[in-house]
Amino acid sequence: MSIGVDLGQFYQTFFDEADELLADMERLLLELDVEQPDMEHLNAIFRAAHSIKGGAATFGCFGVLAETTHLLESLLDPIRQGEMKLRPEMIDIFLETKDVLKSQLDAYRAETEPDPDTYEHICGVLRQLAQEKNGAQAPAAAPAPVAAPAAAPAPATAGNDAMRILFSRISEKDAQSLLDEMGNLGKVLKHEKGADSLTVWMETTCSKDDVEAVCCFIINEDQIAVDHEVIAAQAVPAVEAIIPEVVPAPVVAPVVEAATEAAVEAAPARAAAKAAAKPVAAADKESGSIRVGVEKVDQMINLVGELVITQAMLTQIASSLDPVLHDRLLNGLEQLERNARDLQESVMSMRMMQMDYVFSRFPRVVRDLCTKTGKKIRLETQGKATELDKSLIERIIDPLTHLVRNSMDHGIEDPEARAQKGKNPEGVITMSAQHVGGNIVIEVSDDGNGLNKEKILAKAAKSGMVLPDNITDEEIWQLIFAPGFSTAEQVTSISGRGVGMDVVRRNIQDMGGHVKLYSEAGKGTRTQIILPLTLAILDGMSVRVGSEVFILPLNHVTESIQPQLDQIHSVAGNERVIQVRGEYLPLVELHRTFSVDGAQEDPSQAIAVIMHAQERRFALLVDHLIGQHQVVVKNLEANYRKVPGISAATILGDGSVALIIDVFAMARSSGRD
Repeated sequence: MSIGVDLGQFYQTFFDEADELLADMERLLLELDVEQPDMEHLNAIFRAAHSIKGGAATFGCFGVLAETTHLLESLLDPIRQGEMKLRPEMIDIFLETKDVLKSQLDAYRAETEPDPDTYEHICGVLRQLAQEKNGAQAPAAAPAPVAAPAAAPAPATAGNDAMRILFSRISEKDAQSLLDEMGNLGKVLKHEKGADSLTVWMETTCSKDDVEAVCCFIINEDQIAVDHEVIAAQAVPAVEAIIPEVVPAPVVAPVVEAATEAAVEAAPARAAAKAAAKPVAAADKESGSIRVGVEKVDQMINLVGELVITQAMLTQIASSLDPVLHDRLLNGLEQLERNARDLQESVMSMRMMQMDYVFSRFPRVVRDLCTKTGKKIRLETQGKATELDKSLIERIIDPLTHLVRNSMDHGIEDPEARAQKGKNPEGVITMSAQHVGGNIVIEVSDDGNGLNKEKILAKAAKSGMVLPDNITDEEIWQLIFAPGFSTAEQVTSISGRGVGMDVVRRNIQDMGGHVKLYSEAGKGTRTQIILPLTLAILDGMSVRVGSEVFILPLNHVTESIQPQLDQIHSVAGNERVIQVRGEYLPLVELHRTFSVDGAQEDPSQAIAVIMHAQERRFALLVDHLIGQHQVVVKNLEANYRKVPGISAATILGDGSVALIIDVFAMARSSGRD
């Protein structure tokens, strides 16, 4: 394709929009009722395929993607027109096609070619389906005489209603580029070149707006005039018959047809060019959002973090000033602190994504596994608009996938077994998300069998685990998080290898969260994941131990007390516990954990901060409480090395580095026997 601009700059926009269209296509396919398909859904699925095809053909270098989507839309069109009946197996084929399109898109994004075998396979499947359709409709379509004249050549003396495009004030180079483009959009009947103008008469299925959008890549809109004119067809070959809906030809013909038929319907680059030509007129059509690279947002977050650190430095320096003499300066610093916090929250909100991004993946997972297992399961979602940091939302997908697969394999029974228990043969898996304080709580629940307490205890005994006689249900459920623990009697393609739940918990802990498990025999299982909304910034309590400053995540702090000597009790070894309102809590002395010199060793002269994590409560012994404030989280491992008991670091107002306590590591160490 010969045009005056480099389309490569628009590739990423096309990839992103195509990803969204494929996701919408999958969602709509899964929602289709085969017996009574929703026409709006069918039209939307067709438009998604048509838009991807148009964009792929426009760029001219994504031929495999254009051909595959062409074959797909050529099947979708007769279905939405009522000329072909939708069957259940077609949904499977269309979903498989969507997966192939995604792999092709990923290949082009990685600047490689799509897998040819996969391409040939899916095209063969789609062509076979098209042949069945054409074969079934051939007898009925034969008597109809209407279609034949439409394809017949026009008489030489007839006139043709052609689109006339006048390009003015253009260079010779632009004239040639425009002529090449018009050839891609339709059939050029004739053209005339002037000193600085070009007039083109053409037959095309594209609209006036489409033609203008293409031309705006090369020249401005005020240099384009489009109207219609009837011209003689002498010596002009008639327009060829429309290409059949499905052609079993290689890539070239469909790509040319695609460029003609869907020149600009969804090509984001052309839409952008058209908007740039008409900034005022297009303003009312804008969606109110722009695409910004994640790296740019991350850079802004880092800069805002540095601003917060600088502001904290200024505040600390100003704390020694006389408030009477420097009241204007101190008021200005207070205003700066408020503005910095507002800016910080606004920038952080740019990285937040709705949980629908995660939940939308699971209808397909449930459908595919139902096909494999023969179970009937309905997926329900709640709180899809709940937001979570993008860095966390990407990492939560795999743990949730494992939980859903576990519910389907181990939890929900076969339809016959459910019917025998008086249950609805169709099981239900519910995924929900909600904000609770500074956290997000994500739940996966099912109405299946629930966890089998006896099986878990038998497996634990067989594995050599030493369990107390008075073990509670909550402690039994926690056993399934042990590495390699599985009660499945046989390994299946879904689960049973015992390599899942421990990885789920470890991944959640790496994200600064924790997992809770609830189960009731015969009623089902509920898994609860509690995560911070973001890992970039946290509200912390700064404490001093000796000459060192540590940060405690504020959402894990319950209270702080100054213990009395009669509250401290020694247990086996050198361990000590503290009695708080009748409850004995493990006492973690930070100066011993991190070998801090000069710390207060007398508990009655120190402060005990009561913490909670992983269903456990424990006390951290520190020298002093300094204060509460927001801290910018810095990755310690990337800048230094992994330190046991420390999750990250931050920079204080005086420029010194403070370590952020890993509360979950402390909870685990406090629970040792």
